[in-house]
Amino acid sequence: MRIIQKQALMVAVYLAASSFTGAAFAAGGSPDPEPPWGPSDPVMEKVNALTTKRDWPGAILVLRDAVTASPQNAEYHNMYAYSIRKSANPNMNLVFKHYSEALRLKPDYRGAHEYIGEAYLMVNNLPKAKEHLARLDRLCTFGCEEYTDLKKAVAQYEGKKR
Repeated sequence: MRIIQKQALMVAVYLAASSFTGAAFAAGGSPDPEPPWGPSDPVMEKVNALTTKRDWPGAILVLRDAVTASPQNAEYHNMYAYSIRKSANPNMNLVFKHYSEALRLKPDYRGAHEYIGEAYLMVNNLPKAKEHLARLDRLCTFGCEEYTDLKKAVAQYEGKKR
């Protein structure tokens, strides 16, 4: 009798865990894995501090060195392009180069799809922005912040063009 109770308990725990995981994804939970460097990447800590203060030149310098030292790091490329894009006089060729490299390294990188879509709006290329919005729609089956943000940016862009 006791073995049957243990088995029933194990089945109940398994079902509860499965339901929770499914509900998290249905609620728009992130299928993206955590960044490979974890929360204690000193470069990203420094960049986050600089971007919080909107110190784009400082972030650009840190990330330029980081991209040179770690050219296979998609997050560095993404944040480098983002910092350039947010700066006073962005070099959009460099922005697209590094967003594209981030997406080459990590094709399903939702943040890079959002940001490159926003960059395309900056250069009045609505069709390319919508391509990345469509990609996010496929990646975020039940919605995600990146899709919502880019969709809002596209709607604002379209509203200004009318």
